[in-house]
Amino acid sequence: MDQAKRECIIVAAVKCFARFGFKKASVDEIAKDAGVAKGTVYLAAENKEDLLYQALLHELREWNAQMSKLIDPRRDALEILMDLATRGLESLPQRPLIKQLFEGDMHAMLPRWQDRFDELTRLGRRNTVEVLNLGVKQGRFRGDLDAEETAALLMDLQVSTMLFHNRETPDREERLGRRLVAAIALIERGLTGPVASASSSSASKKSSSRLSP
Repeated sequence: MDQAKRECIIVAAVKCFARFGFKKASVDEIAKDAGVAKGTVYLAAENKEDLLYQALLHELREWNAQMSKLIDPRRDALEILMDLATRGLESLPQRPLIKQLFEGDMHAMLPRWQDRFDELTRLGRRNTVEVLNLGVKQGRFRGDLDAEETAALLMDLQVSTMLFHNRETPDREERLGRRLVAAIALIERGLTGPVASASSSSASKKSSSRLSP
């Protein structure tokens, strides 16, 4: 299959899954929208689940490319991080498949695909990880920062914000603005604080071991 036709099928799948959801979306509808025979769709993906995966991957690549334009190594890493958080929250309503992935809906719907969805979620954090590492190089963020885990934590914060502030109310923008200002203050203190001492690091490890099953 040539790349142009495959791209057309995946774009049609993105639209169909976003509009109808995974269960109600039909391969027939996707084929019709792409202007191909139903059998041709299965040349682009093994099954409906794989088609959803391909649609998510397509959306994430586009979203990452859009967000990566904010990353300029000449800028302060914390400023870039805040821009990523703000623009990310603003853009996700227009990309419902990514929003559902980050909120865990995909994992719950197709538990057998959790590993692949986890892989996609990590892809969605790629720009944040890059900026966190940039901040370490700039000397802006603490040198012992775990970029991967911190990026995951920041994503959790974004997801919780989306979940608890998703209703359209007159003061929604004001509430989100206050929440963002408070988050910036907390994040800045944590990211730019002094490097953990050996004793505090040891205490943290002991605490983690007690919490482990």
